[in-house]
Amino acid sequence: MVGAPKCGTTSLCKYLDQHPDVFISKPKEPHYFGQDLAAKPRRGRTLEKYLSLFEGAKNKVCGEGSTRYLYSKVAAKYIYELNPDAKIIIMLRNPVDFLYSFHSQLLVDLAEDIPDFQLALEAESDRREGKRIPRDAQRPADCLYSEVAKFSEQVKRYFDTFGREQVYVIIFDDFKSDIARVYRETLEFLEVDASFQFTDFKTHKPNARIKNIALLRRKQRIKRWIISVGSLVPMFPGRAPLKKLLLKTINRILRPASPLEKVSREPMDPELRKHLKKQFAPEVERLSNLLGRDLSHWSLD
Repeated sequence: MVGAPKCGTTSLCKYLDQHPDVFISKPKEPHYFGQDLAAKPRRGRTLEKYLSLFEGAKNKVCGEGSTRYLYSKVAAKYIYELNPDAKIIIMLRNPVDFLYSFHSQLLVDLAEDIPDFQLALEAESDRREGKRIPRDAQRPADCLYSEVAKFSEQVKRYFDTFGREQVYVIIFDDFKSDIARVYRETLEFLEVDASFQFTDFKTHKPNARIKNIALLRRKQRIKRWIISVGSLVPMFPGRAPLKKLLLKTINRILRPASPLEKVSREPMDPELRKHLKKQFAPEVERLSNLLGRDLSHWSLD
């Protein structure tokens, strides 16, 4: 599952992981193939360690859900080189709604430091020149909002690499309106038992905002340090990697003092929404033509 972010990938991965014939990696987003987006290479990132994420699969269909693979210019190529028979799932939504949600998520991830959505969009020209990059941004290219939302060229890259028959595109509108149908069709695409009964379709990773940024920064630093150290530690026979044990421990210690709170997102400024719909209308038209589906309602006032 290659993305896009904030389009339901976390929920769908959770649902698929409940199927007896499907195995989803933990972590869900190893980001192994999208190395062109990282600010700096992660130490210890090897194919052997990536494949070790699927050691418990036991002949199941294996998958993962790194949402930056769609945006990455190299991920499709690298995935194909490893497994040309891979099945690719892409989830998309109206680019205007996507960007508003994505900006909110970047704030929570400390990958964005401009709380005002419009001002963050206006900072893109500076960021293209390497200026005003958030200090904690692990993938600075995420802040180039107009590039992240170019879904048509991103989807075409996967169509060209794998062929359309190996790529399943899910529109977020459909996912919201009839999750059970989309889930069943996804199982059919993966060629596993589509009669499997699953009804616990609760939302995962809802919108949140920061209530204690100092605590959030502390948790992020600790987590990144553990991941960095853990990547250098080999697997112990019959046990989880040391980094997983440390992450679980630190999360258990800090969980009572959560730096985030779940909130409903404030509506976007109507004039800004109107402007963005006009801006992305050509992109919506290109995507409609590529998918053979009329998405023009995304551009209407």
